[in-house]
Amino acid sequence: MNQTQVMEFVLLGFSHGRPFLFALFLAIYLATLLGNSVILSLVSLDPRLHSPMYFFLGHLSCLDLCYSSVTVPKILANALCPRATISYGGCLAQMFLLMWCAGAECALLALMAYDRFAAVCQPLRYCQALRRSACAAAAAGCWLWGLLDSTLHTLLAARLSFCGAARLQHIFCDAPPLLAAACSDTRPNQLALHISSIFVGLSPFLLVVVSYLCILATVLGMPLATSRRKAFSTCSAHLIVVTLYFVAANLNYNRPSSGYSPAADTLVSVLYCIVIPMLNPLVYSLRNREVWGALRKALRVGATPGSPGSNA
Repeated sequence: MNQTQVMEFVLLGFSHGRPFLFALFLAIYLATLLGNSVILSLVSLDPRLHSPMYFFLGHLSCLDLCYSSVTVPKILANALCPRATISYGGCLAQMFLLMWCAGAECALLALMAYDRFAAVCQPLRYCQALRRSACAAAAAGCWLWGLLDSTLHTLLAARLSFCGAARLQHIFCDAPPLLAAACSDTRPNQLALHISSIFVGLSPFLLVVVSYLCILATVLGMPLATSRRKAFSTCSAHLIVVTLYFVAANLNYNRPSSGYSPAADTLVSVLYCIVIPMLNPLVYSLRNREVWGALRKALRVGATPGSPGSNA
């Protein structure tokens, strides 16, 4: 069957536990919407959070909202249907948006690591290196980088042919299950994924590792224990979520075809594009006094809108 004749894909990841899947993903989605919307609102409205670190955190929250909204609403709809499907055009669109977010987030996480490196290791040059115009250009570059990467993979996927019933061993459309279901030559797609994993995934991760090694060396040289604790508190949460994200994303897109496991790939995909967007607001705010201070101020102002303290 020629790929132009494929009207829809059947998603086979919904074979068991649909009510549980619906409840689980609905809870995750609501938590993701709430957490990232709060971060975006605080970064936009509170002047104390108008710094490069929180500027990039706002972009990360925006990406995480996009990540979840690309996949979860369709997952919820299919969990309520007896036959889980997605149209051919909807599948390519979902893959395009998903990989756009993935590429942009990889670059953004590296940029956030550089921000912490500059703040800890080069504090005197920090304001000059990360002035507002430079931050805006760098953030735009992250979004453009993801867009270019996603466009390449989507164009390659659009050339694939599918024989017989088009079935995907997954709960949403992504490159690995799409390639596994194709009956045409997928070597160009596989090669593009492997090359992309180096430039879009591995290179930013190495920049993150180098940045944090430099931060560690600088922190260990600080004379005051309180200064060391503050620096570690600021950076440890970032490093945890970054490592988790890069490991999961690399496992998803850089796995040899002989080791393809539908269940494992579904789990890894859910981890990096649904679970981590929910965790990011918690990881970045639980030990951040400035974020908590801005949240308490917003709640206080909302509770007493006419009081004198609301203008403080």
